[in-house]
Amino acid sequence: MNTQLETATLGVAVAEALYGPLGRDDLRRYAQASGDLNPLHLDPDFARQAGFDDVIVHGMLGMAFLGRLLEEAFPANPLRVFRSRFRNIIPLGQSIRCTARLEQRSADSVQVALTAAIGADDTLVIEGSATLGLRPAR
Repeated sequence: MNTQLETATLGVAVAEALYGPLGRDDLRRYAQASGDLNPLHLDPDFARQAGFDDVIVHGMLGMAFLGRLLEEAFPANPLRVFRSRFRNIIPLGQSIRCTARLEQRSADSVQVALTAAIGADDTLVIEGSATLGLRPAR
């Protein structure tokens, strides 16, 4: 879905994508690229000692998928502001459904509400917002 930001009705989903399922190799690659080597994301024994069934996905990796959604759906619209809040953990093996809903529009920008959810019940794991320019940066 790639609705024109200039004409879409407020409140509608203007972009949505499903990423994953996320496996151990994804977490290892992200840890190496980001430098986040927290054993909670890499070592099953450590994660179990911390009270989890297995390792959990890096929250910032989940946020990166929201950023990817924006870049893929709106490559010509410069990202001006990007905010997020982590609401729940992302267990290993889950796919992440990322959605952007049009919330506000002005003459030169739009604000979208962002959500990342997992599972059949769409458990909210990340929520946030982004402001995109309606005209390419000059």
